[in-house]
Amino acid sequence: MERYQDSELYRMRHSMAHVMVQAVLEQFPGAKIAIGPPIEDGFYYDFDLPRPIEEKDLKKIEKRMKEIIQGEHAFVCREVSEEEARALFADQPYKLELIDGLVKGKLDEYGNKIKDDDGVVLTTYRQDSFEDLCRGPHVDNTRQLNPEAFSITFKEVAGAYWRGDENNPMLTRIYGTAWKSSEDLEDYLHRLEEAKQRDHRKVGVELGLFAFSQKVGKGLPLWKPRGAIVRNTLERFLQEEQIRRGYEPVITPHIARIELYETSGHYPYYSDSQYDPIDVDGELFMLRPMNCPHHVEVYKADPHSYRDLPIRLMEFGTVYRYEQSGELAGLTRVRGFTVDDAHIFVTPDQLLDEFLAVVDLIQFVFNALGMHDFDARVGIRDPESDKYIGEDDVWQRATDAIIQACEIRGLNYTVEEGEAAFYGPKLDFIFRDVLKREWQLGTVQVDYSLPERFELEYIGADNKAHRPIMIHRAPFGSLERFIGILTEHFYGAFPLWLAPVQMAVLPVSKKVEDEANALASQLKAAGFRTEVFHRGQLGKKIAEARSQKIPYLVVLGPRDVEAGTVSVRLRDDTELDPMSVEDFIRMAQQVRDNRQMDLVVS
Repeated sequence: MERYQDSELYRMRHSMAHVMVQAVLEQFPGAKIAIGPPIEDGFYYDFDLPRPIEEKDLKKIEKRMKEIIQGEHAFVCREVSEEEARALFADQPYKLELIDGLVKGKLDEYGNKIKDDDGVVLTTYRQDSFEDLCRGPHVDNTRQLNPEAFSITFKEVAGAYWRGDENNPMLTRIYGTAWKSSEDLEDYLHRLEEAKQRDHRKVGVELGLFAFSQKVGKGLPLWKPRGAIVRNTLERFLQEEQIRRGYEPVITPHIARIELYETSGHYPYYSDSQYDPIDVDGELFMLRPMNCPHHVEVYKADPHSYRDLPIRLMEFGTVYRYEQSGELAGLTRVRGFTVDDAHIFVTPDQLLDEFLAVVDLIQFVFNALGMHDFDARVGIRDPESDKYIGEDDVWQRATDAIIQACEIRGLNYTVEEGEAAFYGPKLDFIFRDVLKREWQLGTVQVDYSLPERFELEYIGADNKAHRPIMIHRAPFGSLERFIGILTEHFYGAFPLWLAPVQMAVLPVSKKVEDEANALASQLKAAGFRTEVFHRGQLGKKIAEARSQKIPYLVVLGPRDVEAGTVSVRLRDDTELDPMSVEDFIRMAQQVRDNRQMDLVVS
């Protein structure tokens, strides 16, 4: 799997961002420019503009970008001294601040730490009349950009604080997208429009899954009955499967003394994303940012022999993270979320087999949801960063075990620096939904560090104390985020086993309402979540049930009652042949129990 950063599309979009800046500066001569990296499916650039930008400005900028591209200008890189860079960007305060970071703080133009080897090298790229502080990469010439395969008017302009700090100036962020062909662009714009329709914030409200309340607080979802059914069904599914595989449930508190997180390293390593400590009778407590230190203490509460291991502790544990208001996004970015957490304590010779078993569990979960399009990413530490804990040899052993597991299971994977947890390397599963958007879902992490920091032990066969290895894993990750992704992936039309309402009984008239209620009771007794639609004409009932994405619409009229049959429509309006109630129940049970994606027996 090629890394996006190494792809031709990445270079094209990076280059297109520079073309856009040239056109914007020509439209707004007094503008100040900040940063503009390629992002998934496109690029953006932040500007400090002399006036608000309008739709007509964007159209002029887009037209000028096409002219620049057709000018066939080379992208020329050159090294510059600090003095040359300051002179070149003397009227650009944001660039001067970036130069300060590059020279003094060893930070790149996006604020990321750079390698400190032979000193900082400042480079610029120039095309036509525009030159920008940049390390690349770019295409060689604008003729490699397709003037018919980009857009900057496809998305609303947004506001963005300089360097993401709300105390800094608010800048104007202009987004763009660029592709190899106009067909690719049209396909992307179609998928973008489809994504708007599928947005879980829209669909979730329409289906009555969740709500937000200003009085409760931003980023804290309230699960309504139907949403709670989806969530509880997922929890039961995973819990039953985990117990079958030898996991044991635990329950731990939502707060703990700050000392626990100081020992684990979560505080102060991630103090910026945690809530302030709470003073309780002179002791400092914190809302838990992670479940793993709690599970460590569960392990530590009893002595263990090598015969006890592996020990697999699981919990649907709610954690709390501080997110800035502008970063909150429905269920996919919240301030309180529940993780399907488990922590496995193993001996060194058990590590590979247990890691493979976790990979198997994650693949089982994905298969149950029809999620077959995914790759894997091995996240290792950035050798230049100081945020990680643990010795080099420990990290290498953990990394080797993860890569070996990927090879054994035949996973399509990449290895990426800087994607590790602070305490160890990890394996992430990157899922592509029906719109080909990528989401990081299941994760598995190998950890030698926390057992060391908490001085965990087990007694080995030699009757001596040994240190266990810890595996962190979460097939769903955040339940909130996972359900948001599933809602968009299925467009609210969940498979039968997961649907909040599985069957709608639709009496043709009041004459058969008693029979409809009796039928609903029979379906409920067979284990199906069923509702009877009493109000309105049949056409309205069908339309309402379909809008709620209910899998089976069971139409009941006098003839059905007389014949002892039911007329069944699927939510896509497919009509099945009339069948007996018993045959319908048997078919639906088979679909449900096999977790089929289709609603008829295949």
